[in-house]
Amino acid sequence: MTKGMTTRVTTRLLVIVLMAAAGLLAQESGEQAKGEENTNLWKWANFAILAVGAGYLIGKNAPGMFRARTAEIQKGIAEAQQVKRDAEQRAADVDAKLNRLGADIEAFRTQAKTDMEYEGERIRRETLSQIVRIHQQAQLEIESAGKTAQRELREFAASLALDLAAQRIRSRMTPASEAALVTAFVSDLAREASKN
Repeated sequence: MTKGMTTRVTTRLLVIVLMAAAGLLAQESGEQAKGEENTNLWKWANFAILAVGAGYLIGKNAPGMFRARTAEIQKGIAEAQQVKRDAEQRAADVDAKLNRLGADIEAFRTQAKTDMEYEGERIRRETLSQIVRIHQQAQLEIESAGKTAQRELREFAASLALDLAAQRIRSRMTPASEAALVTAFVSDLAREASKN
């Protein structure tokens, strides 16, 4: 029922009750003899007026109150449905994540295995490179040590040869040959000095 219809129905009821009360009043004035019944009649008329007034007020205010309450209930239902949809969506997301979890773990394992193989290969290449570098460095150090040893050996051999030559010269040297050498040396110096 719309508000306009409710108001019309309430107005008609009020008019009917008032007409009945007016009829009762007219009848009462014609029959003054019945005092006690007349009081009961007034009580019923008052009750009818009160009931019609209460009905009118309820009819006027109740639809708005019921509409507001209905709107609140519908709003609550809509919110509950939204909460339900959100919860179902979250549950679906969790289910999807759980379903993907096995695949994600397997992908992680595959990636970890690939990474380990790559890292192992990188370490192997790096180790091989280090071995080659150490081998080359060792070769250079061996060559350098060999050259140093040869040079020291030559120096040692030269020193021995000089010592041996000095010993031979000393063994062959006599005081007369020494004096002849000193004299030759001094005369060489004098000749050199005269040239200058």
